Amino acid sequence: MKSSAKQSSRLEPSRIPGSLSLVLPAHNEEENIGLVVDQALEVLPLFTDEFEIIVVNDGSRDRTRQILDDLARTHPNVKPVHHEVNRGYGGALVSGFDASSGDFVMFMDSDRQFDIHDLALLSPFVGAFDVVAGFRRERNDPIHRRVNAEVFNTVVRALYGVHMRDIDCAFKVFRGDLLRSITLTSSGALINTEMQAKLRRKGATLQQVAVNHYPRVAGTATGANLRVIAHAMRETLTLWWSMHRYRSHGEEIRRRPTAIATDTVGAVGHLGVRTVSHIAHRRSGSTEPEAERPAGTP
Repeated sequence: MKSSAKQSSRLEPSRIPGSLSLVLPAHNEEENIGLVVDQALEVLPLFTDEFEIIVVNDGSRDRTRQILDDLARTHPNVKPVHHEVNRGYGGALVSGFDASSGDFVMFMDSDRQFDIHDLALLSPFVGAFDVVAGFRRERNDPIHRRVNAEVFNTVVRALYGVHMRDIDCAFKVFRGDLLRSITLTSSGALINTEMQAKLRRKGATLQQVAVNHYPRVAGTATGANLRVIAHAMRETLTLWWSMHRYRSHGEEIRRRPTAIATDTVGAVGHLGVRTVSHIAHRRSGSTEPEAERPAGTP
């Protein structure tokens, strides 16, 4: 790991004001899941006295199920949820959220591209905000995945009015009762957008925090294959249409055309600024992360 990644381990862990459910979606992660769970078992007691680790085995065809069952037999905090068939990333998260009981619910991917130690970066804000969302300082993925992410963030801003730096960053903590109060239907990666759009309608407060992101060292990523991308595009349009009928606090909220136009212009401008900044960053050779903005700002 890079030396900058040691920042979280140097921080004094801030205690979380309540119990925590950690949800880990896993699909064919036999090379990673044991290490991820073992590290979570070691680190989470630094933040809370009461925690559970809910690992959703999403139809894995490797040894993921056996590894999880072995861990559960020796660690009562580990609670596997098994899908006999693959339900997709969103389906795995929904099962994990439904099984959770914590005052706060965190989710993190099981591929070791995030480090549970970085909870030290988010924990000072847990309890003060409804959602504490990580964004990747530097995304350690192939260039085509980074380009796809920039385009997707722009579309999300335009269609849903969700202003986040890194909507799909899989390192977030939610107020548990609030998260469990919304109905989630997305089966794929759009689950992140659906969560934020519906929580935004409920008036949820948000804090965004920079976290570290590491290259995948084992297992195979599936998020960039054409079938997954096509499914995400269909889900994006379906969710956009359904959000016009979505009710929050007993009222139907419809976005005005002017609001949609404003978000679209802002999104295009945001993408342009990010592109120019990225080029300047590369030319200057700077390694400093982008400065944090206050909560709720685009």
